[in-house]
Amino acid sequence: MTNSNTAAADYNELYAQYNWFSTVYPPVVQSSVDEFFEPNFEFILLGISKNINTLMDKDAYFVTKIRVDKQHDVFFRTSEKAVGIILDKILGKPNSRFNLNKLTDLEAKIITAFNDYLFNSTSQFLSPPPPTLKRTNFDVIHLTFLLKDKDTNAVSKFIITLPEVLVKPDIVVSTSDKFSYGDFSTSIIEASVKIGSTRCRLIDVKGIETDDIVVLDESDTNHMMLKFKDYEKEINLNPNMGLVLPSDNDEGENIMADNTNLWDSIEVEMSAQFDTVKVSLGELKKIEDGLVVDLTSIYDNKVTLSVEDKPIARGELVIVNDRYGVKISEVLTKSPSVDNSMPAADNNSDAFNMPQGDENAAPAAMNEQPVQTAQTPADEEEEFDYSDFELEDEDI
Repeated sequence: MTNSNTAAADYNELYAQYNWFSTVYPPVVQSSVDEFFEPNFEFILLGISKNINTLMDKDAYFVTKIRVDKQHDVFFRTSEKAVGIILDKILGKPNSRFNLNKLTDLEAKIITAFNDYLFNSTSQFLSPPPPTLKRTNFDVIHLTFLLKDKDTNAVSKFIITLPEVLVKPDIVVSTSDKFSYGDFSTSIIEASVKIGSTRCRLIDVKGIETDDIVVLDESDTNHMMLKFKDYEKEINLNPNMGLVLPSDNDEGENIMADNTNLWDSIEVEMSAQFDTVKVSLGELKKIEDGLVVDLTSIYDNKVTLSVEDKPIARGELVIVNDRYGVKISEVLTKSPSVDNSMPAADNNSDAFNMPQGDENAAPAAMNEQPVQTAQTPADEEEEFDYSDFELEDEDI
C-alpha cells in the first residue's frame, strides 16, 4: 500500500469516527467547562486531525501534558488568545495587552487546574493501555475546539491530543443507501465518445482534402467507446442507418508513387471521436448494465480525426459498408497561406518579379537596392510538417 493510500485510509477512518467525537465527547467537555468556569464559555468542536503542524501554525500555545502511563500522554494546548480570553473573564481585563511569555504563576495555575479538571472528566473515554505497544509518529488524534466567550463573542483555538490506541469510538455504519440512483439520473456530465481508428500512411494523412471519406477499419457500427476522465466503457447502440453511404464499386487502388520518400511510407494510427457530448447519469447507468443506449443526439456533432492526439481534420460521421467513416469538411493541418499581395507600383518606379527557376537572373535595380519578394504560388503544394508527430519504433 502506498503512502497516499495509507493516508487516505487514515482520514476515511477519522471521518467515520467523527460522528462519535461530535456527539459524545464534546458534551462532556462543555459540562466540565461550565462546572469549572460557570457557563461563561462555549466549546465548539471544529475538526479532527492527525497533523498538528497545520493546527499550530503561527500561534503560541500554553501546553499541559498529563501522563496516562509510561508510553501514553494526553496534551491540552491552549492558544495564547484563548488563555487571554479565559483570564480576562476570571481575573478581569488588564491594562496592557496579554503576553503569554509574561504569564504569572497564578495565571499558569488557573489554566493548568482547568486542564487537570478536564482530563479527569474525559478520562472515562480512555481504554486501558495495552500491555505492549510499539510507538509510532502517527498514533494520536487531535481534536480542535473553538473556545468562545459568550459575552464578547471572542474566539480562539483549544486543542486536545489523545493517544489513538486508547480511544475506542463507536463506528457509525449506514444500514441503507442514503440516495437512490434515481436522485441523480437526470444529472449531466460531459464526456467524449471514441468512434474507432484506422492505420494509414503519412502520405495519405498529408493528402487529406475536403469531401474525402476516411473509413475507420477498427470500428463497429454497433459499438463505440465512452470516455469520462479515467473511465472508459464500451457502448452498445443501434446504428443510425440514415448515415449509410452507397457502396462505390469503382474504388481505385491507392498506389504509392515511385518518388514517395521513407517518411511518406510510415504507417500511423488515425483515431476519430466526437467533440464533447453531454450524457446523463441515467444513460451512464444503462451503459453499466450493458443495455443498448440511444445516442442519436450525438450524430449531429462534429467528428475530429487525430494522429498522435493531434487534430488533423474534422467532419461528419457516415457509415460505409459495416464500418464507420468520416466525411471531411475541414482540414486542420494546412499552414496559413502567405499573403502574396504586393503594394501598388509607383508611377515613377520599376516593378520587378524574378522569373521562377532562373537562378542566374540578376534583380533589377531600384535606387541601387534589390527588391525582395516572398511568394507562394497558388498551385504549389505546401510542405507537410512531419515534426508534428512523434513516431514509435514500430511505425518505422
